[in-house]
Amino acid sequence: MTTATATPTRISRITPASALLFLRDYAVLVLLGIILLVLAIATPSFFTFANIVNILNQNAPLAIIAVAGTFVIISGSFDLSTAAIYAVCSVAAAWVAVASGSVVLALLMPPVIGMLLGAFNGFSVTVLRVHSFLATLASSLIFKAIAVLITGGALISVPLDGFSELGRGRIGGVFYSVIILFIFIAVMWFVLNGTVYGRHVFAVGGNQDAAQLSGVSVDRIKVAVFAVSGLAAGIAASIGVSRIASGQPQAGEGLELAAIAAIILGGTSINGGMGAVWRSVAGVFLIALIGNGFDILGFNPQLKNLVTGVIILAAVALAAVGVKRR
Repeated sequence: MTTATATPTRISRITPASALLFLRDYAVLVLLGIILLVLAIATPSFFTFANIVNILNQNAPLAIIAVAGTFVIISGSFDLSTAAIYAVCSVAAAWVAVASGSVVLALLMPPVIGMLLGAFNGFSVTVLRVHSFLATLASSLIFKAIAVLITGGALISVPLDGFSELGRGRIGGVFYSVIILFIFIAVMWFVLNGTVYGRHVFAVGGNQDAAQLSGVSVDRIKVAVFAVSGLAAGIAASIGVSRIASGQPQAGEGLELAAIAAIILGGTSINGGMGAVWRSVAGVFLIALIGNGFDILGFNPQLKNLVTGVIILAAVALAAVGVKRR
């Protein structure tokens, strides 16, 4: 007579390594949840529809640029020219609006101009073989100079009726800019996760040589990601210039660094090959809520950059954990 022996049940244990990997993947969501909870307790009116919509509206241009910038960083590159492209597109839209009197033409031009300037960055990286950091740093200086030349260093005010509708208008209480943001997020999410192009972006960032040997047109992918980044800066510029009804060469200063910070803070690997659209969106609004929370709680605003910087350093360190373990 044989007796059956019970098979011991394996109990998965939480190890320091697994905890670090969990934080690498979901730290941005954990921090968002904590900040939202603190703000909800500190200010009961924080979770009102009007306040949430306003936060989304204020950060829509940055989020659009960060979503497209995710493609650039996943592919293993950097784009430091988005703020300069934003400035050129803003002043170009204002100049065209005043010169032609056409609101539609003026607001449709920035995405086209942005895409062309982004493609120029891509060609600089692929044809001239300049590192993306240096190529886009140089092009940002060129684009800023162009913005100054268009305006002569002055402000271009746009008095046309309807010009501010895109940046300030609402439908059902929701700003047009927020609707554009959600559409852009959905399209970019699908492109990155549901198309061959998206898989190639990951492949180029993960191992460029292996991608080339497997038949991926590395140069074409790189030109495309920079063109998408420029397109996003142009869309953001259309929203921004419409919102203030004027074009100025200083428009968008700091947007490029804020976008990169949000992308890295969201958990996209600075080494390329890893990342997600939702991560960058979460990073944008984490930074926004940190600033909002400091204002609401009455903390020293100078500490906001300190806290944000520490969090970004922690995010980069956690990303390095994943790289070492692959």
